[in-house]
Amino acid sequence: MIEIPESSTLAKQLNQTIRGKGIETVNAAKSPHKFAFFTGDPQDYPSKLEGQTVHEAQALAGIVQLHIGDLCLTFNDGTNLRFFQADEKKPEKHQLFIEFTDKTALTCSVQMYGGIHLFKEDENDDMYYSVAKSKPSPLTEAFDFYHFCSIWDEAKQILSIKGLLATEQRIPGLGNGVLQDILFRAGVNPKSKLCDLEEKRRRIFESIKETLAEMAEKGGRNTEKDLFGNPGGYKSILSSKTWKEPCPVCGSAIERKAYLGGNVYYCPVCQSLK
Repeated sequence: MIEIPESSTLAKQLNQTIRGKGIETVNAAKSPHKFAFFTGDPQDYPSKLEGQTVHEAQALAGIVQLHIGDLCLTFNDGTNLRFFQADEKKPEKHQLFIEFTDKTALTCSVQMYGGIHLFKEDENDDMYYSVAKSKPSPLTEAFDFYHFCSIWDEAKQILSIKGLLATEQRIPGLGNGVLQDILFRAGVNPKSKLCDLEEKRRRIFESIKETLAEMAEKGGRNTEKDLFGNPGGYKSILSSKTWKEPCPVCGSAIERKAYLGGNVYYCPVCQSLK
């Protein structure tokens, strides 16, 4: 899934590969997918995009946005973006295919579900998009301790730390995936309530900033793939791929529990629930 480190990585790679290129051919919804969600009729995408030029790519929380002419093309949730050189074989199945005048191409495929949206700038009133644009990213200086405290103080203090960080779009783009390492590095159990974590407030803030910055600098998590199909360079500590391994700090068995719409992974010793 695209979260903050992946959107940052994909936007940088898109600017390096397709920025300034002219669009020659577009094919949308060629491979039917029940849970691929488009804005409007995808059959209209070719007429709107062909002949246009890609201006720039931008990361918005867990969304990747392309500015194309006076339009915005966004990718979120379970979308997979891939760039192909002119001499590379392109996949037959995809939900969106864009070929440029130099015969390089960008494809987007959807896994379980995903959103591909095309709209004129400033004409998208979707709540998730609006929140992603309006709230500061933890990768920026605007996301400071004062801002984090405002999020914390506005929440009910019986809320769990996972509930605070990864629900209700309080921090757009920070999802269940990156949450695991953030809390492990802070030594906090995901089920801990805010009222019991007051003395760890700054430690959690610093872990958010440091963990996400490292993930982004290393090209995303190794559980996700970049624009070229390569795993990210950040080795996730806790994930579905590592939880059967012992805790890298104390050697205890990692626990996996279903909680608030997804699995959480934690060390019962290093992240004890008090």
